[in-house]
Order: sequence, then C-alpha cells, then structure tokens
Amino acid sequence: MSTVRPTVAKHNSSAAAAHQIHELLMDLVRATGLLQPDQVVPGFDLSMSQAFALHELDGGTPLSQRDLAERLRLEKSTVSRLAAELERKGLLVRERDPDNRRLYRLRLTDEGHALHARMRGTFQHRYARWVSAMTPAERAALLTGLPALLRAVHAVHR
Repeated sequence: MSTVRPTVAKHNSSAAAAHQIHELLMDLVRATGLLQPDQVVPGFDLSMSQAFALHELDGGTPLSQRDLAERLRLEKSTVSRLAAELERKGLLVRERDPDNRRLYRLRLTDEGHALHARMRGTFQHRYARWVSAMTPAERAALLTGLPALLRAVHAVHR
C-alpha cells in the first residue's frame, strides 16, 4: 500500500519542488500498478504499450507505424512487433498504404474498438472513484497542475 507524502513543499525552491514531484510520481506509479506493465487492468491481456496503442488508434483515422511510434515515443521496431502482436490477437489490421507501398496503415478491428471501449470504461470508473475521494479544491489544483506539468515535459522534450 502506498503512503501519500505531504503535498506542500517545505521550501519554495525548484530543487525542493522537483524532489517532491519525483516522490509523488513514484508513489503514483506504485499505487496505480504501473510497475506491472504486462497487465493493464485485471482481465485485460495487454501490455501498457499495447493499451496505449489501442487508445491512439481509436481515433478513426488509420495511422502509419511511424506515426504511432512517434505518438508513443517508441522505436519503430518496437511498434512493428507491437502491431504484429495486436494483429495476431485480432485487434488491428495492418494494411499497405495505397499511396506508399512501403508503409503500413494500422486500424482497429471491431474487436479492437470494443476492447478499447471496455478498457476506457474500466479506467473511467477507477478515476471517478479517485476523484470522488478528493475535495473540490484538490480536484481544481490537480486540473491546473497536471496540465502545467505535461506542458513543461513536452516543452523540454521538443
């Protein structure tokens, strides 16, 4: 069971805030079970990468393997293996791009869409339980702070 550390930094320095964010993110990863990447949600036989791929591909427009690799920040060879496994499971179809025969376009099958919908529902239920345990002020702070953190992470990685 995870122990939640105080959320107010003792020092108002960047170093203290960075240390506290590190500790909180580590707690979050442990508490949510993300250290067990072979199983996303009990009952779903997918790795974390496969689950994220389903999410990215459920937008309607087929993606190339290269586009999916960029979105997931994975190597192209990793995405090729990931796509082959999802195809083997009947969750996606790899089709040659008619405009560029060297590229594959990935699209979810009906089974892939249905599995993603079930996973999304499971996660939404879990998130709703977490959020309901927070005060309105905590929810508002999270909805301000988390996008700010993501914006900063993306800015550094550009």
